[in-house]
Amino acid sequence: MNIFDFTLKKHKGEKISMVTCYDYTSARILAETSIDCLLVGDSVAMTMHGFKDTLSATLEMMRFHTAAVSRGASEKFIVSDLPFLSYRKSLSKNVSAAQVLMQSGAQAVKLENATGNLPFIRHLTESGIPVMGHLGLTMQLMHMLGGLKVQGRSESQAERMKQDALLLQEAGCFALVLECIPTQLAKEITQSLHIPTIGIGAGFHTDGQVLVYQDLLGLNTDFKPKFVKVFVEGQVKIRNGIEKYVQAVKAGDFPNDEHCYGN
Repeated sequence: MNIFDFTLKKHKGEKISMVTCYDYTSARILAETSIDCLLVGDSVAMTMHGFKDTLSATLEMMRFHTAAVSRGASEKFIVSDLPFLSYRKSLSKNVSAAQVLMQSGAQAVKLENATGNLPFIRHLTESGIPVMGHLGLTMQLMHMLGGLKVQGRSESQAERMKQDALLLQEAGCFALVLECIPTQLAKEITQSLHIPTIGIGAGFHTDGQVLVYQDLLGLNTDFKPKFVKVFVEGQVKIRNGIEKYVQAVKAGDFPNDEHCYGN
């Protein structure tokens, strides 16, 4: 998979599959699947570190997890999020942040919103760094958006998002994530672009879908937004496995001869 395959899949009508990944072991598992793309998202701050939002993700955190995923799934296309404010400083510092993620194993970086970012996106793409855009519910602007809620419901918001999508495409983005927006708006944006859209909470008209690894595996049972579908009851299976281990230890059934070394 490369950036040209994303557009090719859109024009062939083939859906793009993307999932978040933050660690080596999960990357090893995903490397053996047909998933198209791995996203080392800034959601790692919440999912792996227990912070309340993505604002706590740092460049060092993203570097660390991107490198781990790259070691586990080196043949997969890996996108890494530029964390909060890491691309809103001087051009030199912004480029350095993107350089860190690319040299950690990413094949592309992702950043949120269009306003104020278009010259930087052009500079990155002209410098050989592919960029994935992100519109809709952008967590890094959660305080400006008034919290975590569906975006683009008003006519003015919808029109602005349509314009921003075109501007991101023009600036050089090879794909866009559309998060938590009305299905019809996602359809209109998708149809207006020649680059693909990847939805999360944006309905079924986008060119692909992305979900958080822990959500689709049923590991985050206390987080149940409408757009998430659980494909495996992972937490139940893991808990049951641990209980079986505990009982085997207490009963003296583990370890037995097959798990022991001879003289």
